[in-house]
Amino acid sequence: MTNAVNIFAPNQDKTTPQNALIATQSARESQEVQAMMVIAKRFPRDPVEAMDRILRSCTRQTLAETAVYSYPRGGQNVEGPSIRLAETLAQEWGNIQYGIRELSQENGESTVEAFAWDLQTNTRQVKVFQVPHIRYSKKGKTVLTDPRDIYELVANNGARRLRACILGVIPGDVAEAAVHQCSLTLQANADTSPEALKKMLEKFSEFGVTQKMIETRCQCRFDSIRPAQIIQLRKVYTSLKDGMSSAADWFDMNAGSQAEKLNELVNAKEQNESQATS
Repeated sequence: MTNAVNIFAPNQDKTTPQNALIATQSARESQEVQAMMVIAKRFPRDPVEAMDRILRSCTRQTLAETAVYSYPRGGQNVEGPSIRLAETLAQEWGNIQYGIRELSQENGESTVEAFAWDLQTNTRQVKVFQVPHIRYSKKGKTVLTDPRDIYELVANNGARRLRACILGVIPGDVAEAAVHQCSLTLQANADTSPEALKKMLEKFSEFGVTQKMIETRCQCRFDSIRPAQIIQLRKVYTSLKDGMSSAADWFDMNAGSQAEKLNELVNAKEQNESQATS
């Protein structure tokens, strides 16, 4: 007796441990989501209390300093909630699940998903995007192979999408009130002491911004910067840190070199005059 075997039929014996692990993880995640939705329905947020928590958080100077970003567009400065403020809004508003997932990694790029989900209203924002494993710099592009470098690249690219997802599920007037409160906090705590200015200069130096560049933008000496200019510079720094803009968008990157050349010409002229008189 001959047993006919269908070579195209799926092999039921090839259940690998990896497939079993994926199935178990998927079932567990499904159960966790169902449990969170039940809890959100059982303990709904109090909008008034949640708003009070958000405004209290925005009175913290450490949060207010990094709460608003700014970047130039069409000759005007566009401002909005930063990534840190968006995360604070999600935490204090409550019943919101958010995060970044790396869905796959192949052909030198990662497929990433950023999401925010209001479990109470079942409002969901999802953004799926590709992140090539390439780091761009002035020297050109570098292909990344170190897992740590790839992780940091994915996290940095995902943060901006995550901010957009969170702001998509939280009411716009809540975000606007938070930004306004952060501005009031900054105005009340604008420190122009030499220590604060030195600390700010150290932060800007991470992006290649010098004291002369800041003076050129503010049109005054560095030690004479006013509180309103401090507030604007903090927004610029947040924009640089979040990757919303580059230093060249805000500062004359040749300001320092031009000043050095001018000083060299003045010094050379003085030396020539002293030699001529001697």
